[in-house]
Order: sequence, then structure tokens, then C-alpha cells
Amino acid sequence: MSSVRLILALHNHQPVGNFDGVFAATYRDSYGPFLDVMESYPEIPFALHTSGPLLEWLVANRPEYIARLKAMVAAGRVEILGGAFYEPILTMIPARDRVGQIRRFSEYQAKLFDTKIRGMWIAERVWEQSLVGSLVDSGIEYTLLDDFHFQRAGVREDLLFGHFLTEDEGKLLKLWPISERMRYQVPFQEPHASYEYLRQIAEEKPGSVVVVADDGEKFGGWPKTFDHVYTNGWLRRFCDMLMANLSWIDVVTPSRALETTIPVGKVYLPDCSYREMTEWALPTELLLPYQAATAKEFASELRPFVRAGGSWRNFKVKYPETDEMYARMLGISKRLAALEAKGHEHSLDLARDHLYRGQCNCPYWHGSFGGLYLPHLRHAIHHHLIAADNALDLAEGKTGPRVALEVADFNLDARQEVRLENETMIVHVRPALGGHIYALDARDSLVNLLGTLDRRPEPYHDTMRGNTPPPAGHDFQVKDATLVDQLIYDRFPRKTLVDHFYSEDVSLADLIAGREVEHGDFATGTYLSKIQRGPKRVALIMDRPGRVDQHTLHIRKTVSLDASSQTLDVLYTLEELPQDVSLHFAVEINVAGMAGHAHDRFYADLSGEKLGTLDSRLELDEELGIQLSDAWLDLGVKLEWSQAGGIWCFPIETVSQSEAGIEGVYQSSAVLPHWHVEADSEGRWEVRIRWTIGKAVQPSKEQNGAAIHTHFRQGVEA
Repeated sequence: MSSVRLILALHNHQPVGNFDGVFAATYRDSYGPFLDVMESYPEIPFALHTSGPLLEWLVANRPEYIARLKAMVAAGRVEILGGAFYEPILTMIPARDRVGQIRRFSEYQAKLFDTKIRGMWIAERVWEQSLVGSLVDSGIEYTLLDDFHFQRAGVREDLLFGHFLTEDEGKLLKLWPISERMRYQVPFQEPHASYEYLRQIAEEKPGSVVVVADDGEKFGGWPKTFDHVYTNGWLRRFCDMLMANLSWIDVVTPSRALETTIPVGKVYLPDCSYREMTEWALPTELLLPYQAATAKEFASELRPFVRAGGSWRNFKVKYPETDEMYARMLGISKRLAALEAKGHEHSLDLARDHLYRGQCNCPYWHGSFGGLYLPHLRHAIHHHLIAADNALDLAEGKTGPRVALEVADFNLDARQEVRLENETMIVHVRPALGGHIYALDARDSLVNLLGTLDRRPEPYHDTMRGNTPPPAGHDFQVKDATLVDQLIYDRFPRKTLVDHFYSEDVSLADLIAGREVEHGDFATGTYLSKIQRGPKRVALIMDRPGRVDQHTLHIRKTVSLDASSQTLDVLYTLEELPQDVSLHFAVEINVAGMAGHAHDRFYADLSGEKLGTLDSRLELDEELGIQLSDAWLDLGVKLEWSQAGGIWCFPIETVSQSEAGIEGVYQSSAVLPHWHVEADSEGRWEVRIRWTIGKAVQPSKEQNGAAIHTHFRQGVEA
């Protein structure tokens, strides 16, 4: 009877910064039950990749699982797959970090499970040919990639049943193609579908190797899968099907299959990922017509030859917030490497650990999965990158009161940005784009208070509006029917020191609704700049002439920072103002890193009186400032200005897709002090804004604050 070899491989992963309850729930619903079932089928071996963040959690919280897994490894029933420790996209990080992460994780797992690591899982199967050298230099013999990668290289479908050789600069690596057909069958179709497919392969190509490899979370962790896989017995039925056919289905580990088969041939793969990822990386305006075109009947035959154009790296173009995190990560990696070259190696372990954790892939992209839209995952990246910066300062002996200003292309846009820092904060300013502050790190709290996210169109928004059908085979669920009313898109980046001029009668409701109310050209205009450096104070002075309706005027804003200060000073000077004309001027400040609707995360006035949670809509008159507080982080932000003005506050909430469906997510709070500006006799007007980072506010009048919150919310909605 003709036979076929079958490789079963799972990739279990939880990202850095995910909630402990998510780790525990997914263990309960997926990782634990899967092992329970597989322990009772000793004849069915499988390969398992557990990402570093998850494995560390399991070691600390579920040691019994580790002990059971180690026993299965010793019995030859499980092959442990390596990877990069904290699950980065390998093409995103420098080669030195790839090798460092892979070697570190192989050593960790080899010691933990008393086994040799031969193969590895590549995060999101994002591939570029230059990875070969990094993998081989890390001691890796093989990896697994999608058959889509091979089809894009021109490999015939009937050849995708064995391993291939590839090389770069003479370094050889072995590649297993993962079957997309089996990836969609397991566990979503009945086991008989897999039986029929394997039977067909065995008859048409005896001795073939079929690889089934995908996320372990779909075995109980994804919505509705626990009942399907365990309560209704899919996994046991699948294993029983294999057991009943062991005479011709030889279930093997990847290493065992390598030892008993010869390569199909040699292949050089294009830059690629799994098919869905290449689509998600496309700009939204191209993804919609692409999905429509590939939905046609003939598309399945042409799809391998149609380049979607979506290289993973283009997520850095599609989402500037990804590019900001990437550029920050890359800068820290380069700084660490430079210190290593100077002989600081043994004092850099802490910085290297935080850097590696800050490279975890999930918050850097978005599709049906990917955590860019999840604030707690972005916060974790910023947390570790700020901690790495702090550790590098310590390694260099930078302690105590200090202040510095540096000019460089920090965000890789061929323009110069400015970095101001002291021992309490790091501030990044972009003169070329509105003179915005685009990152503000609270060094003690390890929070980037400008780790914000803009609201932008996504292809599934069209589906929500009823304009396009969901992609074929996609379970499209909207958690709240009112979310369609929240599909509002930002015209300007949600950063700080975004300079607006509005009509005299503009309202908070106009801003919340995203109406076109801008009358000036300063919000994203280029500011010219010069710097001042002193031993105890540094300053960035930015100037821009511009227009407000038919009027021409000039704005100068000076950002200054003192040593030992927790306060960032910004002085606005408006010059050449028209006489006898009132201009409505607003400075937009966005604050992120805090939850929206939680009783201990709130606005307060300068006396400490609570005004409402951070997702409130507030409209205040003639105030000198406002405070935002997060008791969970013990972090407070006090915003003050020298001239009393109105204050608008409202939440920035996105509508995004996850495996659980379409959901609304609080991203940040927008705070806009605004003034009706009238020129003095010299055509000038000034205001000083101070941003102070401190401890959480202790509200002075809880009940009155709650009443004020209700009043303002009702007033806006009315």
C-alpha cells in the first residue's frame, strides 16, 4: 500500500505584555487540554514551538506542564522547535540581534528540556533570503515556511511534499513547506477531509511528506474552538483517524523526516510571508480591490503568481506608529552594539534583555491578528525600550542630574529630529512635521505618554458599512452595532503641540465628529529650528510663518528642559497678528498609556477635584490647566498654561478587528486648551504651557467630581 509521512507542528505564542489572565485562560483552554489528549496517543509524535514569553510564563506558573512536556521529549514523542526568544519579525531586527535571540533561546530550551534544538519557527513566517546566514550562524538546520512561499518562487504544487535546500553565501539551510490546504482543514473540517487528502497524496506521490503546522491557539484558544476541539471531540477523532491508518500514514517529527528523506531540490524564495499577511500589508486603498479581484473563480489558479505587493516591511509605511517603534528599537540596538565594541559587554545584559523583549512582533503590525491596535501591547514595547535606554545610561555611567540635546534623523525619514532628555524624561520633537512632540518618555514609570494611535480606514470598515462583503471564509462578527458610528478618521497625527486655528463657533461636538474645521496651515507645516545648549538647560526654538484664512502670521514655539526637572516648558509666541481680529487658537495634546474607562484613571482639575474617567467628553471654560491620573501606574500628568482658556477633552477610540471580532478600543485622550487670541499693540500674543510628570492625583471631592463628569457628558451628547 502506498504511504505518506505526516509532520504535525504547533506554534504556541503569547506576546510580551499580554495580560496574565490571557496566558492563564489560553493555557486552560488550549495548551493544557492539547497535551492531555496527546499524552494518550504515544504513537503520534509532534513538533512544538513555544515562544519565549509564553515559555517563561509556563516555567513560572505551570511547572507541571513543563515536567510533562520534558517527559514526552525524552520519550521521543515531541521535538522542540527553537526560534528567536521574544518572537520578533526576523527581517525587522539587525542580524546581530537575530543571532543573539536564536542562540539564547536554543540554549534556554536545550537546558530546560535536555534536548538538542535543530529546527526553528520563524515568527509569522516572514522570510527574506538574507535570513539564511543568521539561522545557520545560530546553529539552526531547518525551518518551516508556507507552501505559498514556494509557489511564489515557481515551484510546482506537486513538488511541495518534501524538504528543499536553500543557501546564501554558501551557507545551507533546509526548508519544509507547510500545506495551506491542511492548515485550513485542521481543525476546522472533520478528520475525514484530512484522510481523503492524505490518501490522494499517498496514491499519487508515494513516500511524500505533508507538513501541518499552525498556531496552537486554534486548538481551543480561538473563539468557539474549545467546544469543537475538546468538548465535541475533534482532536480525539483526528488522532483516532491517524491511529487507524498508521499502516500507511507515518507520523514523524521534522528531524526524523530529514533523516529518512532526500531533498526535493534547491530553491531560492522571494520576500514573503503566509498569503494572508502579504495581503494585510497592502495599503487599504489597494487591499479592497485586491480582495475583490482574487475572489473571482479563476483566482485560485492565478493567486500563486499574483504578487500582492505586501512585504511585511511595508507595515512601517502603512502605520507610522510601527515605524516610530521600529526606529526607536533600531537606535537602541545600534547604541548597545557600539558599547559592546568599547568593552562594556558584561554590563549590558539588562539592556540587551529589554531590547530583545521590545522586539516582540505582535504590536508592530495588524491584520486579522497582530496587536498594533492593542494599547497594552504597544505599551509593553515602549516600556522595554525605555528600560533599555535607562540601562544603557547606567552602563555608560550616566547617573544623577543631567540634561542633553541631540539632533539626528531619529525616525529614518531623511529629516532632522531633536531629542531632549534629562534623568526624568526623554522628548522627541519633529520640526519638519508640525513641530510635534511625537514621543515623551516618563523614565521612572517606563511609559511613553505619546504612544498613541491614529484613527484610519481599514478594509473591514467598508464591510461594516455594508459596502463590501467579508473576505471568503472569514467569520465576520461586530461586537456592537453602534461601532459603525465610531468610524471617524484623523486628519492630523495624534501627537502633542499640534497647532490649530478654528472658527470662533467651533464646538467640541465638531471635533469629536471629525468635521473639517481647520482654518490654518500650521498643524502639519514645517517649522525651522535652532537649538540652545547649556550645562543645566537645553532648548529647541521652532519658527514658522503661515496663514489663517486670509491673514498671515508667525508662530514661534520654544521647547525647553532643565536638569533635574520633571517639567517640560513650551513657550508659544504668536507674532504679526492682525489688529482688531480675534483668532481661535488651540494646541492639541494627546496622552496615551492609560486605560479609558476605569475609576482610577481620570481627569482632575488643578485642585485635585475629579472630573471624570479618561474616556469622558469635557468642555471647560477659563481654566489654567488640567490633570490626568493613572493610579495603577502611579503616574500623573499636570498640564498648565499661563493664560486661562477653554479646555476640550475627548477620547480617541479606534474600531479594529481581532480574532474575537470587530471591537472598539480606547487609544488615548485628546486635550485641547484653546484661546480667542487678540493681538497686543505690537501684534503679539504669548502663552506658556507646562507639562509636569509626577505621581497619581488623589481626588479631593469624589462625589462632586462624579457629578461634573455626568454634566459634561450629557451636555455634549445633547
